[in-house]
Amino acid sequence: MEPVTEREIRASFVNCTKGEAKRLPVPGDLSARPWDDLDFLGWRDPAAPQRAYLVTPSGDGLVGVALRLASSDVGRPRRTMCALCLTTHQGGGVCLMTARKAGRSGQQGNSVGVYLCADLACSLYLRGKKDAGPGGRLHESLTLEEKVERTAAKLDAFLARVTG
Repeated sequence: MEPVTEREIRASFVNCTKGEAKRLPVPGDLSARPWDDLDFLGWRDPAAPQRAYLVTPSGDGLVGVALRLASSDVGRPRRTMCALCLTTHQGGGVCLMTARKAGRSGQQGNSVGVYLCADLACSLYLRGKKDAGPGGRLHESLTLEEKVERTAAKLDAFLARVTG
């Protein structure tokens, strides 16, 4: 992913108003992000832990979506898998994140969801730059490029559900 600016991030959101996009917290460490290793930029809201944001290149520009984390399951810890990068995590390492649909459908309260790494570091887990713990990455015969393409296709499919 190419480095992006705060202005580009705010302009990319498809499922919130311009006012909401203007007020959402953008990471302050954009210059320090490992852009060469990112397929998308994802972050959690430090002031509202149930909110997260994801921005990714798409076509000629960026597409950003505001996400809401579902309430975590209470009970015994279990291993769950991210639908994008296929990394497994123990306990709360994977969360159901929902995005209000874009346009009129979203205004009517419709949303779509996907299970994602709770820290939105899928790109780093995929490349082995971040450790998910024991059993976090399954051994696959795919090349890194094939894994990245698969993850991008899964992300594109989710975004198509948000914007469609």
